[in-house]
Amino acid sequence: MFRPQVVFCTLSVLLSLSFGGDVKSRSCNDVRQAYTAKGFSITSVPHQEISGEHLRVCSQGYTCCTSEMEDKLSQQSKMEFENLVEETSQNLRTTFISRHKKFDEFFLELLDNSQRSLNDMFVRTYGKLYMQNSEVFQDLFTELKRYYTGGNVNLQEMLNDFWSRLLERMFQLLNSQYHFTDDYLECISKYTDQLKPFGDVPRKLKAQVTRAFIAARTFVQGLMVGREVANRVAKVNVSPGCSKALTRMLYCPYCGGLPDLKPCANYCQNVLKGCLANQADLDPEWNLFIDAMLLVADRLEGPFNIEAVMEPIDVKISEAIMTMQDNTMQVSAKVFQGCGHPHPKPAGSGRSARGITDTFNARFRPYSPEERPTTAAGTSLDRLRIVWRTMQQSVVDIKQKLLEAKKFWSSLPTGICSDERVVSTDSEQCWNSHTKGRYFPEVVKDGLTNQQHNPEVEVDITQPDTFIRQQIMTLRMMTTKLRNAYNGNDIYFQDSSDEGSGSGSGSGCTEGCTTTTEFDFVATDAPVVSADRSDGQAASGSSSSSSSAPPSTTSASWASTSAALLTSLALQLVLHWQWR
Repeated sequence: MFRPQVVFCTLSVLLSLSFGGDVKSRSCNDVRQAYTAKGFSITSVPHQEISGEHLRVCSQGYTCCTSEMEDKLSQQSKMEFENLVEETSQNLRTTFISRHKKFDEFFLELLDNSQRSLNDMFVRTYGKLYMQNSEVFQDLFTELKRYYTGGNVNLQEMLNDFWSRLLERMFQLLNSQYHFTDDYLECISKYTDQLKPFGDVPRKLKAQVTRAFIAARTFVQGLMVGREVANRVAKVNVSPGCSKALTRMLYCPYCGGLPDLKPCANYCQNVLKGCLANQADLDPEWNLFIDAMLLVADRLEGPFNIEAVMEPIDVKISEAIMTMQDNTMQVSAKVFQGCGHPHPKPAGSGRSARGITDTFNARFRPYSPEERPTTAAGTSLDRLRIVWRTMQQSVVDIKQKLLEAKKFWSSLPTGICSDERVVSTDSEQCWNSHTKGRYFPEVVKDGLTNQQHNPEVEVDITQPDTFIRQQIMTLRMMTTKLRNAYNGNDIYFQDSSDEGSGSGSGSGCTEGCTTTTEFDFVATDAPVVSADRSDGQAASGSSSSSSSAPPSTTSASWASTSAALLTSLALQLVLHWQWR
């Protein structure tokens, strides 16, 4: 028997279920509260669900969102996503920023203190003679600092120039009875490598300084590049497809009357893998860059670290000066033989015995560690040793931080989608893009080309982000430079014909770099000694005239040269007995 009451009740139940059940389920009160909590005006939020035909992103069924609300929530989702990326990358960016500042400040302070230490030691040791020629040493540190701070300086050429200039100055001081023209001095400098007047110090110091400074400068530059790349890449470019996917993930639950419902973790990963596809493509080059940084960090801990080279540089240069002093007769003889005999100075202006005595009146013995001076320079170096021990710990720390930074960009979606503030911890009771429930699609792989099958984000895999590609090239160039630095090479001077460029062996000379020379003279290894010096005043005297007897100006004979040398030797022997 037909019962219309039953049919009416059944239809009522079905309609009630299809339109959300009871009156409370159709209310938008929860949405109104959540929406205003975001800082938006409540006036645009309906009290009850309305038809959603006007919506462009979220479901067009019954909804609590107006077009104005959807637009605002779309902007909100974009802003929150950008903040999440910056927040998640904050530790990485802070690591590069703080470590760059710390290492840069230390290296610059080390250079300043090394210069002050050398100046303090040489003023006390060599007196006026140093002060009158101090610009040679000041220029050395100026060029080292200019190189470190990014100047276009060829270290090996600069160091060669330093030793040539020092040879010219010392040769004039040690042979002050003669007049030397600019052409003659240029001739002397040409034979610096053949004469080896400073013994083995220049070769060793060049290898040490070159490797140490290349490693230090390149490492700090690497920290700067890492900082800049991380800062740039962390500022994401949100595409229209990404913007829609973010709105659907973060705020379409509002429109469905479920403002407290968070997205499923795998759903979140697919959305972010699509939005950060280009950032993930940065990862392979980023990882190579990190590996290269770790290699150079090893150099900062090894025997060629900049502190081990710079702290004793004053003693090493003083050792070289004394080596030339010990070999002055041999060096002078070979120079006179190769460049001709110089003209003597007029009578009364040559070097007197007193002048020689003033120049070499005491032998200098370098300080042992426990005898370092207690001047401001000495105490500052002591402080730098403490700082350096801290810095060595910082090297260990930065290596650990760098290791943690590997695969950062490809793991960024996982990092964000592990945050309980973003996703639901219940994989069964979470937002799956259209309702509450489990998310079934699989998580796609990283990178742009893998996004063609992303179910959540429309990604044009044929249009890579040019900005990200620029950062990839930046990292690639820095990685090449770091690898060269690890091998002791400066990428800017690969083609330099200077001795030792590109060898990477630390010897300061490549195979076959020696040439056939006119001079067979090799300086003897001298003990690490130096002398207190004061200005040699011009004075007349019998010793001056006897030590500067001029040979023929056109063709200096070996006999006359030998006589001059014997006279000089006699003077030094007399002075030697005076010192005893």
